[in-house]
Amino acid sequence: MQLYNLKHPSQQVSFSEAVLLGLGQDRGLFFPNEIPRLHNIDAILALPFVERSKLILGAWLADELGQEVVDQLVDHAFNFNVPLVHVDKQRMCLELFHGPTLAFKDFGARFMAQCVNHLAADKKLTILTATSGDTGAAVADAFYGLDNVNVVVLFPQGKISELQQKMFTTLGKNIHTLAVKSDFDACQDLVKHAFEDSQLRHDISLNSANSINISRLLAQICYYFEAVAQFKKVHDCDPVISVPSGNFGNLTAGLFAKAMGLPVNYFVAATNSNDTVPRYLVDGQWQPQRTVATMSNAMDVAEPSNWPRVEAIVAMMQWPKEVVRGVAVDEQQTRESLLQLAQIDYQSEPHAAVAAAGLAMCSKEGEYGLFLGTAHPAKFKDVVDRELAVNLALPKELAKVATKPCLAKVIDADFTPLRDYLYNGL
Repeated sequence: MQLYNLKHPSQQVSFSEAVLLGLGQDRGLFFPNEIPRLHNIDAILALPFVERSKLILGAWLADELGQEVVDQLVDHAFNFNVPLVHVDKQRMCLELFHGPTLAFKDFGARFMAQCVNHLAADKKLTILTATSGDTGAAVADAFYGLDNVNVVVLFPQGKISELQQKMFTTLGKNIHTLAVKSDFDACQDLVKHAFEDSQLRHDISLNSANSINISRLLAQICYYFEAVAQFKKVHDCDPVISVPSGNFGNLTAGLFAKAMGLPVNYFVAATNSNDTVPRYLVDGQWQPQRTVATMSNAMDVAEPSNWPRVEAIVAMMQWPKEVVRGVAVDEQQTRESLLQLAQIDYQSEPHAAVAAAGLAMCSKEGEYGLFLGTAHPAKFKDVVDRELAVNLALPKELAKVATKPCLAKVIDADFTPLRDYLYNGL
């Protein structure tokens, strides 16, 4: 598998190099020269999830890593269920929160950890990542206790749920956490700034676990195939898929799946009030505004890093622009969606509520679809309890960290304290 830097196409790398580099020159994203096309899709959809995932990822990676290695990576990464649940006559929810940190990020983070562990061998690495909520926990869990990897997680102070935060700020050992006095976009910018510092990258063998890392995106392709496989057992049409969108890595993976041959009618890119992409899809003007804090905080992203990949896929496949339809769901609409789901006996959380609303707003008569449930409702217990007048019980994964002390250090949104920490604080 060969990839190129979207900003500097002359920079060509292998999958192994892309995983260990994270970003290319000038903060450029790595993008595949070719997208493998699968055939006999019906037979592929009939396979069990893990077996199918080995085939899907083998199409990308077997030529470089060998199919046996790919199979081992998948076996270690994908060991939890992916149910597709009926919500109402037109909508289903793909529940992606049955992994160890109760969020969809477990798929990409666990696969990336397996890839890094395989590729780095005995080399000491530093993983630097920014989180708007669930990435931090998934990455921390996936890399926790690995001898040759230090993980540094940046998160916006006071802007993610307390239980989300507890899942990665209470671990210690090789997991280091920094609360940045700003928003997620500032955290993401600090990560990108670190990657531009060539001396720092070299000295601490810097890598990133954000969805800018291609290994995470490839892993996420697999659950789109699982969604359609289960959907086709109920419907004989192609689904509309609504994706709660913040940094747009999740949508990117879905588009890769469609490019590989997965039958999807179209995608709904459902954002909250941080609506840069929906506005762009209407007027063609890329005009990020100041990040707005919402109840769906993991999607509070004004400048989504993965959007260039979305455009690159659409251009490569020569799809009409309608393959991605953007919709912004404001706070009141999110609240109404959450309540409406509860009234039909489906307890959800704000991010999935945004996707459910986006699906309802975009779907036409006779269309059937699914939305992605990206996190367990209890990860947003404060919001869900308040909006639905309930008292959610904590699953064991959250209960065991709820009373543990936060170990995070607080820093300004400035590169100098981050650089000092990376050199002297690990």
